[in-house]
Amino acid sequence: MKSIHLQIRFLVPLMVTLTVAALLALPLLDRMTLRWFSRDLSARGAMVAKTLSLAISDIEPNAKLDRLRGLLERGVLDERLVGIALCSATNQQILSTKGFPGSLTCKEAREIALQQNPRLELSSGAVHIGDFPVNPQQADSDRLVLLHDLSLPDRRSIDTRRYMIIFITVLGLAVAGITMIVAQLSWRGWVSGMRAILRGEGLVRPLLQTGGTSTGGDSAPPELQPLEVEIRQHLRELEDNLYREHGPLTPWDPERLRGLLRTQLRGDQVIVVSNREPYIHIKGKEGIQVSRPASGLVTAVEPVMRACSGTWIAHGSGSADRETVDEHDRVAVPPDTQDYVLRRIWLTEEEEQGYYQGFANEGLWPLCHVAHVRPVFRESDWAQYRAVNQRFADAVVAEARSDDPIVLVQDYHFALLPAMVREKLPKATIITFWHIPWPNPESFGICPWRRELLQGMLGSTILGFHTRFHCKNFTETVDRYLEARIEHEHSTISYQGEPTLVQSYPISIAWPTDEERLRWPAPSEARRAVIDRLKLPEDACIAVGVDRFDYTKGILERLHAVERLLEKYPQWQGRFVLVQVAAPTRNALEEYREFQDRIHRVTDRINQRFGTDAYQPVRLLAEHHDHAALMELYRAADMCVVTSLHDGMNLVCKEFIAARDDEQGVLILSRFAGAARELPEALVINPYHVEETTDALHRAANMPPQEQRERMASLRMTVREFNVYRWAGRMLADAGQWRLRERITRRVQRRAREGSEAMNA
Repeated sequence: MKSIHLQIRFLVPLMVTLTVAALLALPLLDRMTLRWFSRDLSARGAMVAKTLSLAISDIEPNAKLDRLRGLLERGVLDERLVGIALCSATNQQILSTKGFPGSLTCKEAREIALQQNPRLELSSGAVHIGDFPVNPQQADSDRLVLLHDLSLPDRRSIDTRRYMIIFITVLGLAVAGITMIVAQLSWRGWVSGMRAILRGEGLVRPLLQTGGTSTGGDSAPPELQPLEVEIRQHLRELEDNLYREHGPLTPWDPERLRGLLRTQLRGDQVIVVSNREPYIHIKGKEGIQVSRPASGLVTAVEPVMRACSGTWIAHGSGSADRETVDEHDRVAVPPDTQDYVLRRIWLTEEEEQGYYQGFANEGLWPLCHVAHVRPVFRESDWAQYRAVNQRFADAVVAEARSDDPIVLVQDYHFALLPAMVREKLPKATIITFWHIPWPNPESFGICPWRRELLQGMLGSTILGFHTRFHCKNFTETVDRYLEARIEHEHSTISYQGEPTLVQSYPISIAWPTDEERLRWPAPSEARRAVIDRLKLPEDACIAVGVDRFDYTKGILERLHAVERLLEKYPQWQGRFVLVQVAAPTRNALEEYREFQDRIHRVTDRINQRFGTDAYQPVRLLAEHHDHAALMELYRAADMCVVTSLHDGMNLVCKEFIAARDDEQGVLILSRFAGAARELPEALVINPYHVEETTDALHRAANMPPQEQRERMASLRMTVREFNVYRWAGRMLADAGQWRLRERITRRVQRRAREGSEAMNA
């Protein structure tokens, strides 16, 4: 009884102190939050005003008021903007939108905008006022007054306050609980326990040393783990809410990705498995040369490996690949920086024919793409596919430095590998990313080994697709062909007691750095170089297409649209040119050889029909182009045409957007590409509809520079924020949370087992 009284006498002042501290901290937190929002809204207003100013400067004087009014009304379609007014240099209102309050004058708005907190209370709610010059170079320039809705910041301030109160409450309870434990131990005279605490072997030191998430024996005690996890969960939810409302606190870049590995994954080993290698060594006239293959997968994953280091396991296909590896078939890449290790696997001609040419590209590729090419399945190909998957799985086990590495399995070449690795490394975190679409259950049912493929993929910890639609197709396929428990609300599939998270992770590109952009030619220089090299007309309207020579890319449909454009709109004859880059691929397959021959025949027919000695409407460049050559084409083009018949994502459109820092150019994008869901500002078309594609080409060729600028600015903002590091970061963050849960579960089970054994003894 005396012990309880002593504890209460100590805890009551402590709780009162924490409560007073919380009450004093909340007003300061509110002011800081509102100040951050005010600064963000000011920056956002400046960006909107700059865009509107550029549009205003392009409007003809004789139609200025009508077009200005329409422009401002379109501007307030943004859900955060309440109203916009255009004021003269003498503070006279020229015009305003419907939502702009009539009681607010230009002079009053400017005075409020100059305050530290430019806030105004209206009957409809509070607004943030921004005042910006139309032409900053002119002292007497007209000014734009922008009113932003402040209801969202107010709501977020309330949410922040709530999470702060929860955090302080939980912290107070934690301190109180620890204090009561220590007091109880002291009062009862547990000297050994006190000595353990003083030596750092008890309650406090493991938590401080490991941040509460140790992977070894120095873990936080069981009685503190639930409390620790709850605090971390609340903080993570707060950060996620802020991110969803206002974007990332810091942009995703290699450094942030490395930081994620250091914090959530503790620098754990990362192993990538793919069929195509990121660097190929080839024998040339001047010795051994290094090249990067034309592959969307390599474009996306290679920057991640540069940031994370680790090991990349791939098929060595270059003529000089064997001469450049060490005795363990490893070579450091890239050649200039050597950021990570490439481990090469050697395949015989028979293995490559069966596993790659046969089952993967004659079977799975047409099966997953709705491109009207029949898949071919052979028993011998399946045997080679299974054997090669086992060889790569053995390589993963050999390269692993621990029993729980992070393994990133790339694409449809390795559907069986996750389960094979899981058998040898049950603690490994296996992330499988499927880069191509996933078909519906009826289409997938064509495959004779559908159950084996699904079982292999469900060996993954996390299974990623580009879109939620592909996730839905996969879940329905599992439901159709396997006995598994599917939890739709948690996006998990449990097969034979092992759960797999099925999630969408839209892939992207690495946003170019300032150093890279400095090496690019100016758009005018790039245009002049392309016109001279390809002998195009001086006033050419250049459309560019960049693809592998594949029937899923819609190259034939693109050519038909160009032919129809020259028929329907004769004014483009002699001016419109499609520069089609088509890198040869899979020439060993008959379907691909026949497709390439057909493209050449159609190209010749169009050029003979509409071309002259000095003009060819289609320039087919059937050869590999390096990154610098593609950048020159992207910056020289008036439009980029992506007409995929079925595509998981398509990174060409994102590369084109990243290349256009002049905010010019038009993107024509197939709605059957996964990127169409992220890039609605493009001209989205159905490539099977020739007339629709033709009209999109005509519209793009005639699009005013201001409309191009508005569309491209929005596209660039999307691609810059949702870049490849964000793609990798989301997957690795999910993997980190999964690994933390698994480790906590294993520790709890181990302690429970030890306790049970002690009781039995």
